[in-house]
Amino acid sequence: MAAGGGDPAASPMKTPSWAVRIRGADGEIAGAGILLTPDQVLTCAHVVDRAAARLTAEFVGAADHSVPAVPARVDGTNYVPETLDADGDPSGDVALLRLERPRPVEETVRLHRLSAPGREVRMYGFPYAHNGGIWFRSTVVGGCGRDGQVQLSPVSPGELASPGCSGAGVADSRTGEVIGMVLSGQLDQHGNRFSFMSPAETIARHLPGLKPHIVGPTAVDERLLPTDDGPSPDLLDEPFAQRLAAWLRDDGSQVKISVVGPGDAARAATLRRAITLADRELRTAVSIDRASLDPPGTVPSAGGHDLAVDASGVTAAEIAERIAERMGLWQHPEDPPLDRIRASRATLNLVVVGVDEAIDPLPLLDLLEVLRAGGSRLLLVFRTPGDCYRLARDRLLTRPARERRARLVERLRDLTGPLAEDLRERLAAVVPHGVRPLDSDLVAAHAALADLLRADDDDGERGGAGEPDLDRDPGRDRDPDRNADRHPGHGHDRDADRAPGRPAGPALDLDRYERLADRVAGRLAAGVAELDRLRDRRDELAGRLRGYHVLHQHSLQGEEDPAVDDLYLRAHALLRARPCDVRAAEAAVDAYTRRVDDHGGGDAR
Repeated sequence: MAAGGGDPAASPMKTPSWAVRIRGADGEIAGAGILLTPDQVLTCAHVVDRAAARLTAEFVGAADHSVPAVPARVDGTNYVPETLDADGDPSGDVALLRLERPRPVEETVRLHRLSAPGREVRMYGFPYAHNGGIWFRSTVVGGCGRDGQVQLSPVSPGELASPGCSGAGVADSRTGEVIGMVLSGQLDQHGNRFSFMSPAETIARHLPGLKPHIVGPTAVDERLLPTDDGPSPDLLDEPFAQRLAAWLRDDGSQVKISVVGPGDAARAATLRRAITLADRELRTAVSIDRASLDPPGTVPSAGGHDLAVDASGVTAAEIAERIAERMGLWQHPEDPPLDRIRASRATLNLVVVGVDEAIDPLPLLDLLEVLRAGGSRLLLVFRTPGDCYRLARDRLLTRPARERRARLVERLRDLTGPLAEDLRERLAAVVPHGVRPLDSDLVAAHAALADLLRADDDDGERGGAGEPDLDRDPGRDRDPDRNADRHPGHGHDRDADRAPGRPAGPALDLDRYERLADRVAGRLAAGVAELDRLRDRRDELAGRLRGYHVLHQHSLQGEEDPAVDDLYLRAHALLRARPCDVRAAEAAVDAYTRRVDDHGGGDAR
């Protein structure tokens, strides 16, 4: 058995020894399972009937290809059926089976804790028509619901997990490690196809007895866990808790920075609470219940972070190694962890506490810059608002915001300049039948550009400003849940067709300006493409008219036909007009060619 049970080189080419096919008392295939110990199989609760006296576990990947069948039953109290909360979010659906006869230990696999965002994964299930077992490929979309479940998107429509796949192991394609278990597949009313898995950390929370069979470091450093001699868990800075929960629910902000001073017990307790509740393994049952007594908007999503580290007294290299391990970047251990992180496409949601208390804060900021540039999200906590804090704000907030704004300015200049000129050129050539009017979009783009340029001037006067951090939230008096549509990336954008106004606060809402630019660019491209189609049709009609005119002249042999000539002259004039009314020109050309055909002049077509 490999360190975590995975074998990335061989697994795609063979049936995994840990894959179990489960049959119910009626002999029909009920689902799949994962052989975790010689006599224990992990599966979904809905796959098995807790009251059933007997199930059968079949080992399709046995070394001798014999597919042994072993009687099994639910292992004591290790059965957590699926439950739905007040919002219909599912929780649980895990069970452990005990085999009557053990299997060889080398057939077992251990679950592996691994950060999941964007990972390519494979699952081995037993659907109808493939009941001997088949691999399905998916990509991790992200967490969903309050139980820490993970949504998967099939690589192709036919790879949606279907009945017979529930309970299947989900293996990371890069490392081969089994990182979770398939719960279900779903085709929604809009035709979207998704599968769902319970990751190793969530399984550990529901079945804590399995923790010895789950490897990989936990997502939260032990020093960040609440302690008996620490601040009272009843201490809560509610506005701070709301802002933490908003970031952990992905409020659209990539980087957030805050200060939690050594003497601020309420903030320290609030931070530890948020980190704990956002961890799939540490989260308690009450934290995922809508009826809990937690203040509104203060409970983050399970899996809101992938790793939370305490930087105090630790080197940047040690933190980089911790991050690389959590990302599953251990294939080339001889390479420095920063190089592995830089070369990887993997991202994670990272919380770093005590950035300014690291042994080498400046190299740590270099590491954080690499992560930010690669797309990772960062929540950074400092002990004091000193030089390190100010440098971090400049490098991770102010400069990136300024560079992002500069790119957006250039894009809007392109939209309102060359691309708008392309549109005007085409509008001068053809009448825009079927083309959405774009004047309001260009006005919105001009207004957005003016806002951004004005903000540049304001920044010059202020000496530069970055995005608001956790201590400078312009929405601190708003309920973040009630105003979810005002947060980038959440809810309906009520001002979707207007340039976003400048908010009251230290920074523009660049997400909304970028959405505006995307919208205008898309509509401009669609408009230009349709106008090009009309121009091509105009040129096609002109060629057709010329061809018919030559044929007609040959057929007349020097005679005149004023009626046909009038039709030709009208079609010719319409095609030469600028802008050309292509619809009218098409009707005129059709009238002329039909008349020529009626007179026998178009027989040579």
